[in-house]
Amino acid sequence: MRQIALVGLALVCFSCLKEESDPIPLENTVNEDIASYQEIGSIGLGGLGAAEITAFDPATKQLFAVNNSATANKIDVIDLSNPAAPTLLKSIPLATYGGYVNSVDVYDGKLAAAIESINKQQNGKVVVFNTTTLAEVKVIEVGALPDMVTYTKDGKYILTANEGEPNDAYTTDPEGTVSIIKVADYSVKTLNFAAFESQLAALTAKGFRIYGPGKNFLKDIEPEYIAISDDSKTAWVTLQENNAIAELDIVGGVFKKITPLGFKNYGSAGNEIDPSDKDTKVEFRLAENVFGMYQPDAITQYTYNGIPYLFTANEGDAREYTGFTEMRRVGASAHVLDATKFPNASTLKTDAQLGRLNTTTTLGDTDGDGDFDAIYTLGARSFSVWNGLTGDQVFDSKNELDKKALELLVYDDGRSDDKGTEPEAVTVGKVGSKQIAIVGLERADAFAIYDITIPTAPVFVKLIKTGDAPEGVLFIPAGKSPIQQSLIVVSSENDGFVKIYKATKL
Repeated sequence: MRQIALVGLALVCFSCLKEESDPIPLENTVNEDIASYQEIGSIGLGGLGAAEITAFDPATKQLFAVNNSATANKIDVIDLSNPAAPTLLKSIPLATYGGYVNSVDVYDGKLAAAIESINKQQNGKVVVFNTTTLAEVKVIEVGALPDMVTYTKDGKYILTANEGEPNDAYTTDPEGTVSIIKVADYSVKTLNFAAFESQLAALTAKGFRIYGPGKNFLKDIEPEYIAISDDSKTAWVTLQENNAIAELDIVGGVFKKITPLGFKNYGSAGNEIDPSDKDTKVEFRLAENVFGMYQPDAITQYTYNGIPYLFTANEGDAREYTGFTEMRRVGASAHVLDATKFPNASTLKTDAQLGRLNTTTTLGDTDGDGDFDAIYTLGARSFSVWNGLTGDQVFDSKNELDKKALELLVYDDGRSDDKGTEPEAVTVGKVGSKQIAIVGLERADAFAIYDITIPTAPVFVKLIKTGDAPEGVLFIPAGKSPIQQSLIVVSSENDGFVKIYKATKL
């Protein structure tokens, strides 16, 4: 399904220790206590859908917020010169450009906005505005449903992840694509994934999913989110529904590979889940023959010892349309479990066990006899770190996010049957000598901070409350901050609040 992408993330080149990697940028040398972040300011923009994604312009000290509330289709412009008292200055109306705005990013005084067509199956647009005058600079046609937009780090290109979502009847399904816009002349190249269709069998064996009606390879792929390499030559694109990451040669304008992400085993120690929302308690336990599809939404990266490490928020997503739905609860009478693989099936199908767990019907019948030999659920209730060169997973947070949310009393047991805390957003930032990851948890109304100075061994630092359903997480480094200290900005979709967090100087 369509997910509004988390945009405006400050994806910068971060190092670990000066002697082990690249020089530390001067703008990131303010030393702060990463365990001391707390809310210092907030602004409400209008309720449900009014605060989804933000991007910050250091030159004007303005924050640009996507506002898709019931009566709005605009970008709100917020004065962030005093982060403790953010002020709404004006708005950029977008109705004349088409449908809703999904994403924004800023580079060197230019704001890029990804706007879907009124008919979402038709091509969308990127509209570029001047951040000082708010005047339109350029309108560029891109693929269908541009769900995320980002500048490369050198500002030479704008990329969009064009999800290409089908209509509700599933009778029209555009191709999923990525558009590369050359900023020098605003020329555009839109790429599909045709080069990999011959590899479908090998990709599927590793966890890649093509599963919509007709199983059309090009139409079934749905790009969600983009991370850019430090040298601005490579992009990594999450294919959320497909459970994979694609690697893109930006300058060459060609996809290099698709890396399937495999599955998470909920029968392994450390991966315990609470699978029921109807058992009157939260209890994390192992579940044999139950697996999670990683299905990342947001992705970001930083380079350590010459290796780009990819950080993914493993939210998960289902296709649920009038014309096709993949989901069914384990306890449904139609969901028959194999008697050999699940000898205690009648007990497992009760609400207190696995009966309430939402599962896909597109995986699990491994022998084709009509019953399910394994159970596959959405997302992985975690964030992961992947080696960007090899595609290997080097870290997964297992069930730590759910457990920390329970400790803070923000775990939503009503989502236990689905995706738990639902990690959706992730970004990284440099704070003094430390590298941190910030993970937004949509269903816990919180974000987690991890010390990722060593990216293969992240360490949990703190969980912090946000507004209702955080959708966008933005890190502003000290050197670009209006107060010369790093800021974390969180925009929450359900209550329309943007909140700002600051740490204490050391």
